[in-house]
Amino acid sequence: MRTLRAVTLDLHRYHHLRRRALVLTLALAFGPAAAALARDRSRNPPVPAQPGAAPRADLAAEAPYLAENDAAMTRMMNDMTVEPTGDVDRDFVAMMVPHHQGAIDMALAVLRHGRNEQLRRLAQEIIVTQQQEIAAMRLAVGEPLPPSIPAPTRMSPAGRK
Repeated sequence: MRTLRAVTLDLHRYHHLRRRALVLTLALAFGPAAAALARDRSRNPPVPAQPGAAPRADLAAEAPYLAENDAAMTRMMNDMTVEPTGDVDRDFVAMMVPHHQGAIDMALAVLRHGRNEQLRRLAQEIIVTQQQEIAAMRLAVGEPLPPSIPAPTRMSPAGRK
């Protein structure tokens, strides 16, 4: 029988492979500039002579978002690694709560740094629905609810007031 840690590591590898497949798909569909933006989490700037490449200043301006998003992803993956308890339901909740919290943290990063109003509204919805699902899962296994915090209704993106 595989441990939850092994399953979590397999999921991490699966997501890594999906990310690589996305890069390849973007490169084939939209050219090297789209692939360069998705290539890796470190976001090395594309070669300036590359046609359609984002200017270095744009990538530098994105650094705070990338750092925040990377921290959220790392925290989520670390927190999803749980030791089996013998209770499938509790183990499921123990893994899913950090997964949902990761979605909340990434949505907050978009609210802080993004400019697209449609995506910002979607991020607000993600925060609310993920909080509701965390509460429902905890209640289902008899755990206490997390402390109540107001959902963000408006966060100014970077560079706007």
